[in-house]
Amino acid sequence: MTQIQEAAAQERAWKFASHDEDDRPSLPEVNSTVKVPHAGSWIRRLIAFLGPGYMISVGYMDPGNWATDLAGGAQFGYTLLTVIMLSNLMAILLQALSARLGIATGRDLAQACRDHYPRPVNLALWFACELAIIACDLAEVIGTAIALQLLFGIPLIGGALITALDAFLLLLLMNKGFRYLEAFVIALLIVIATCFAIQIAAASPPVAAILHGFIPSPAIVTNHEMLYIAMGIIGATVMPHNLYLHSSIVQTRAYKRTEEGRRDAIKWATIDSTVALMLALFVNAAILIVAAAAFHTTGHSDVAEIGQAYELLSPLLGLGIASTLFAVALLASGLNSTVTATLAGQIVMEGFLRLRIPHWARRLLTRGLAIIPVVFVTAIYGEKGTANLLVLSQVVLSMQLPFAVIPLVQFVTNREKMGSFTVSRNIAILSWAVAAIILLLNFKLLYDTIFG
Repeated sequence: MTQIQEAAAQERAWKFASHDEDDRPSLPEVNSTVKVPHAGSWIRRLIAFLGPGYMISVGYMDPGNWATDLAGGAQFGYTLLTVIMLSNLMAILLQALSARLGIATGRDLAQACRDHYPRPVNLALWFACELAIIACDLAEVIGTAIALQLLFGIPLIGGALITALDAFLLLLLMNKGFRYLEAFVIALLIVIATCFAIQIAAASPPVAAILHGFIPSPAIVTNHEMLYIAMGIIGATVMPHNLYLHSSIVQTRAYKRTEEGRRDAIKWATIDSTVALMLALFVNAAILIVAAAAFHTTGHSDVAEIGQAYELLSPLLGLGIASTLFAVALLASGLNSTVTATLAGQIVMEGFLRLRIPHWARRLLTRGLAIIPVVFVTAIYGEKGTANLLVLSQVVLSMQLPFAVIPLVQFVTNREKMGSFTVSRNIAILSWAVAAIILLLNFKLLYDTIFG
C-alpha cells in the first residue's frame, strides 16, 4: 500500500469520511508528499509546514485588491485602513478554521459539503464557488494584462489573450513537486513586498494619519460609495475559494494521521497561515497608504485606475522607478494568483462533482470564461471599463463569501463532525459573529444598490 493509499484509508475512519470506498483524498497527486520531521527542533518543523499559508496569502493581495485599495486610498485617504485590518483579522480566523477542517477530517471543504448536504444544495454551493473563481480570474486577467501593457506596451486585449498560456506554468511547477510550486509563490511574494516597501519609504506618509485610519469610522457604513469600496476590499481580502484551497493543501504534509499528529499539524499550519496573512496585511495596507499619500493628499482623488496610478506615481513621489516597481509588483501578483486560482478550481470541481479533468483543460476553461468579458468590455469601453469591471469582480467575490463561510463555520463547530477537534465555545461564537457581519454587510450593500 502506498503512502497516499494508507493515508486515505486512515482518513476514512474519521467522521467526515465519504461512504464511497473509491473516493480519493484531496489533490491525490500531492497528498502527504511533503515530509515532516516528527522530532528535532521547532524551526525544522515550522519550515516543513511553511508554504500553504503563503500560497493562501496570494489570494489576499491579487490584482483585485489593487483596484479596491487604490480607489479607497485615493477617494477616502486612510479611512478604509480599518476595513483592511478587520478583513485581514477575519481572514486569519477563517483560514485557521479551514486548515483545522482539512487536517482533522482529511476532507477539504468541498468534499465535506458533498458528504453533508443534499445534492441540490451542493450544486448551488458549487455554482456559487465557480462564480467566485471566475470573478477572481477576471481580476487576474485584467491585472496581468494591464501590467504587460505598462511594462512592455502590449495592448490590453493582447495581454488578456496571453494570460491563457499560464496554464502551462502551473503544469510545469506541479510536475516538479509541490515544494517547487510553493517556492515560486514565495519568491514572487518577496518581490511584491519589496516593491511596496520602497514605495512607502518614498511616499513618507504621516504616521499619525495612518494610525488614525485604523480606527473604525461610522462613515464607512453610512456612505454608500465608501461602503461599496469597503465591500470590495472585504471581497478582495477574504477570498471564498481560498477556504476550499487551504483545507486541501495543508494535507500535502505527511504528518502522522493520529490525534496527536493532527493536533501538532493544526498548530503549525495555523502559525504558517497567520504569519503569511500578516504579510498580506502589509501589502494591502501599503497599496492604500501609497494611494492616499500620493493621490488623496495631492488632490488626485479621482484616481481609480491602475494605469492612472502608474503614470502619476513617479512624478508625485519623486522617485523615478516608483511606477516601474508598481507595474512589476502587479505582474508578480497576477502570476502568483494564477497558481492558486487553478488549484482552487480543481479542488472545487473534484470535491463537489467528483469530476476530474486535466489541469490544462480546467485552467483554459476558467481562464476563457474570464477573458471573454475582459475583451468585450475593453473593446467597447476601453481602460476605464476594465477598471470598473475589476472593482465589480471584487464585490461579486464578496457576495459569494457567505456560501463558503457558513458551511465552514457550521462544520468546525459541530462536535459530531469534528469530535475532539471541535473549536472552543469562544471561537465558535467569534466565528458565527464574523459570518453574521459578512451577511449583514452583503445585505446592506444589496439593499443600497437596489433601492438607494
